[in-house]
Amino acid sequence: MSSSGATVRLTTAQALVRFLTVQFTERDGVRRRLIPGIFGIFGHGNVAGVGQALLQQQVLCEEAGGGRSVIDRPLTEPADGELPYYLVRNEQGAVNAAAAFAKTTSRLQALAVTTSIGPGATNMVTGAALATTNRLPVLLFPSDIFATRKPDPVLQQLEDPSSPDLSVNDAFRPVSRFWDRIQRPEQLIPSLMAGMRVLTDPAETGAVTICLPQDVQAEAYDWPEEFFAERVWYVGRPLPEPGALDRAVAAIQSARKSLIVAGGGAIYSGASQALRELASATGIPVADTQAGKGAINWDHECAVGGVGSTGSACANALAREADVVIGVGTRYSDFTTASHTIFANPEVRFINVNVASFDAAKHAATMVVADAREALTALRERLTGYHVDKAYAERIRALDADWQHVIDRCYHLGHGPLPAQTEVFGALNELMGPDDVVINAAGSMPGDLQALWRAPGPGQYHVEYAYSCMGYEIPAAMGVRMAKGSQGQVVAIVGDGTYQMLPMEIATIVSEGLKVIFVLLQNHGFASIGALSESRGSQRFGTKYRMRNSVTGRLDGQDVPFDLAANAASWGADVLTCAGIEEFRTNYVKAAESDRTTVLYIETDLLGPNPPGSAWWDVAVSQVGELDSTQRAYAEYLAEQAAQRHYL
Repeated sequence: MSSSGATVRLTTAQALVRFLTVQFTERDGVRRRLIPGIFGIFGHGNVAGVGQALLQQQVLCEEAGGGRSVIDRPLTEPADGELPYYLVRNEQGAVNAAAAFAKTTSRLQALAVTTSIGPGATNMVTGAALATTNRLPVLLFPSDIFATRKPDPVLQQLEDPSSPDLSVNDAFRPVSRFWDRIQRPEQLIPSLMAGMRVLTDPAETGAVTICLPQDVQAEAYDWPEEFFAERVWYVGRPLPEPGALDRAVAAIQSARKSLIVAGGGAIYSGASQALRELASATGIPVADTQAGKGAINWDHECAVGGVGSTGSACANALAREADVVIGVGTRYSDFTTASHTIFANPEVRFINVNVASFDAAKHAATMVVADAREALTALRERLTGYHVDKAYAERIRALDADWQHVIDRCYHLGHGPLPAQTEVFGALNELMGPDDVVINAAGSMPGDLQALWRAPGPGQYHVEYAYSCMGYEIPAAMGVRMAKGSQGQVVAIVGDGTYQMLPMEIATIVSEGLKVIFVLLQNHGFASIGALSESRGSQRFGTKYRMRNSVTGRLDGQDVPFDLAANAASWGADVLTCAGIEEFRTNYVKAAESDRTTVLYIETDLLGPNPPGSAWWDVAVSQVGELDSTQRAYAEYLAEQAAQRHYL
């Protein structure tokens, strides 16, 4: 009850919607709506609960004169009291789009997703795992079974003889940063407050899942009016502790060959300028992870490209020699460390700048638990007069110059009869501007992109590689476009494998009048897993799209006769088929000039060639086997594995 005793009678769903319209974030004095919209698909679990509440809120907003067409203004700036609803085609796609939206808004805004019970809910589990793994805020409202249990079991209910309280929504527990089930209306109050805290906490954010039994959604309650007062969630910038700075500065000053590894946290904190200034002042080279690419512009004198399993030869050579590694906002995935082999100096020490102590403590590091921008600014001030020695600076420049020649060769191979996908990436890299965004997630493409892409700043490169989820790219393009409004081109690179996972959100993009460019690469198989299979002794088994061969019984017959270009057109997009790189360049210009979603379809060589590798990735090989290829691969595996170590 509020201090004044004033209440308003609403259903749980109506209270939920009203609450979401008055939540804001503020960082550096800039205020934003925390939840500016909601995706969803209605079913029997939510159509008369959350569905009714969203309709009622829209009608009330229109009657108050606040409603505007969602096409006429950015999604990030809804009208007062408005919570726009977007009808998607797949629940996983909705969460993927919400995650991409949050990434593009630097985690200062998040989208909600509502689903029915049963399969509608569990379709979101993969998306929840993606968001939490990537530390991206998404707000999920899966409907649930009746709290009263009177119609038990309801349609789509999973019955567990050991616990009538268990439902499929319990599957969200391990993939959510916050999870709750609302059994009574008043439970919504503390649950939403806790959920908003997690969404806006840079160290703890991820999927927030609040399960809504369908009867509770429709149940009325007298809500305290102050529950619906505007509330601002301040996203602070934790300052580094002086003692931690002292230890970090001492370690850096004692180093002969230091290296900065910039992760996603450097981008989310808006630390790019501070990172550039620190690098310029000290000469310390800066490598980047998938999430951190663009944190420093590629042509900065200290930028050395991607590090790790799919990194550049330049960054990896420096990583092997580094005696002090300064991680900034990175969680050190196995690709970043090349499965604990790339930081090979026996005396290597780590300094980790991270807002999350969980990540700052990795590799027995000197911990600087702080906002990346504030920590880097403080380090630059404390390191006044420090600079790497001349010989190391010259080595950095020479290694980077060599790698730039490699990039140029990969971008302009002239490979035939089908082009290599690196040539497509080269054309895009040269055609796209600094305000444009390139999106990718899974397969061989993220590896090629990390090794080759020249990102001019922190906003252009959008690759989801923490979960590396096939099917991410198409819905992600929708989320990015919603976050960016009409600014720049949004270009999603989609392989034929990932395309077949979630193509249906093209229809959502078209129905909302959004403009996206899709680059659809057809190579009739899995390039990445095929190459991995071959290198690990499994001979590319099961990695090509082929018809069943009646002679061998295997999937090694003719190409499957599907037409992805025609399929893309069937969702409502314009499709331009590209016979080669020059036509691709011409068609890209047409797509950029168009105001409609366009798919550029091009066939590429399944076998590459890809950029030269310079690091390892641990994928276990069968210890015994009858195949010669497996035996050879295991011997190679043992040799590579010998370099693995714990950093202690």
